[in-house]
Amino acid sequence: MPKKLITFGEVMMRLSPPGYTKFSQASSFDIVFGGGEANVGISCGYLGMKAAHVTRFPDNALGKAATQFLRKHWLSTVDVVYGDNMLGKYFLEKGAVHRPSEVIYEREGSAFSLIQPHMVNWESVLEGADWFHWTGITPAISEGAAMCCLEAIKTANKMGIKVSGDINSRKNMWKYGKTMQEVMPELVKNTDIVLTSNRGIHEIFGLGELGGGFSSSAKLLMEKYPRIEKVVGKTRKSISASHQQIQGKMWDGKQFIKAERLDITHVIDRVGTGDAFASGIIYGLLHYDNDMDALNFATAACALKHTVLGDVNMVSVENVTSLMGGDTSGKIKR
Repeated sequence: MPKKLITFGEVMMRLSPPGYTKFSQASSFDIVFGGGEANVGISCGYLGMKAAHVTRFPDNALGKAATQFLRKHWLSTVDVVYGDNMLGKYFLEKGAVHRPSEVIYEREGSAFSLIQPHMVNWESVLEGADWFHWTGITPAISEGAAMCCLEAIKTANKMGIKVSGDINSRKNMWKYGKTMQEVMPELVKNTDIVLTSNRGIHEIFGLGELGGGFSSSAKLLMEKYPRIEKVVGKTRKSISASHQQIQGKMWDGKQFIKAERLDITHVIDRVGTGDAFASGIIYGLLHYDNDMDALNFATAACALKHTVLGDVNMVSVENVTSLMGGDTSGKIKR
């Protein structure tokens, strides 16, 4: 039976000027839908897993369009909640060569930001699941979203379901009277697999040093929260907006391992690459017997997302394992 993943978080409408044009040049926008957690679920769906996403959409045509997008891309939407009128959105101007991408968010007051814990029956949602995934963006959106996320994590703990959290957040998102330092520790201490960076560990928990080693910070985090089994991250080297290098890394409580570094010489779309890495590590840990294979799978999945337009990594297991095996030719598959 395929492994089953449940994800939880906001899904937004993404509006981008066609190609690599700037906002000031645009007379139209291309529309897709995406959100960090849903991107992970969809990517795992393309990898052959069963996946379902829990979110809250406005009860209008835009909410229905976003729901249809998730269904089209292998995600179950049976537990989507509907209410209020606004869908969160963001505008993306894609960078090229030495010009960086630019993102502008419009999500305050969205239907998801108004979610409350009583709106979701987590025991029912998580029935039969193998894994639950959350990110640090969700608890930053609103107190209701944070409480709902914590309830999901604790329910998964009680049901014996593995929990992963991509905990890196953005300080300027926390606008409802709580800080990440107040909210995140309770969520992280109940999480099994943590995806983060040295900076994230320092900013949220005050552990380690900025510019210090990832493994030393990861050790401190696992000492503080013994439930954590693995701390996973990636190193990105930006040669330019169009040329990137990616390498996964992991501290598993006993040893520090690194994946093979992959060179991406022609970036098509960088958005969602972190989510592709997260989906890769989830798939890898569920399907491989050793952490190194899982980490190499995640790194290859992340690298491939740079070649896919939109927020979501629509690649197959065969695409990923081919790159893991060293096939960088891009030959036509016949």
